[in-house]
Amino acid sequence: MSFHDITVRTNAGEPQSLGDYRGQVLLVVNTASRCGFTPQYKGLQALQDRFGSRGFNVLAFPCDQFGHQEPGTDAEIRGFCDTTYRITFPLFAKIMVNGSGAHPLYQFLKGQKGGLLTSAIKWNFTKFLIGGDGTVLERFPPTTTPEAIAPKIEQALG
Repeated sequence: MSFHDITVRTNAGEPQSLGDYRGQVLLVVNTASRCGFTPQYKGLQALQDRFGSRGFNVLAFPCDQFGHQEPGTDAEIRGFCDTTYRITFPLFAKIMVNGSGAHPLYQFLKGQKGGLLTSAIKWNFTKFLIGGDGTVLERFPPTTTPEAIAPKIEQALG
């Protein structure tokens, strides 16, 4: 299985093939609305604004596995992101990133780039940089700000 073979659900519940993003550089992020890292949405939007016209997208996947920090429905999450951060990048349906119910996307990502000591996602706002060919280029911990990833995105875009 490759990155582009995976299907996810949009925030509106529609199936979305990640193959539709073939050729684009992507930053895949597990997000939460009530986390200390939630203000990173602003930085993620800044990356989208800066690089979006060059074939880049942030892909946000809400997750409630860490401290119950994403308790809302998909509609509530959309409302929060739209009103608080005015995001323009794709927001997907809430998923699980760890455990037996982990979404195939996160099974794939963790298999490609494990973390420190274990491949498990440790917290909200873990980020994966994906090349246009679907290669997982790098994994960043939640403490890495979106701004700090900008040079890596620039490099991936060529």
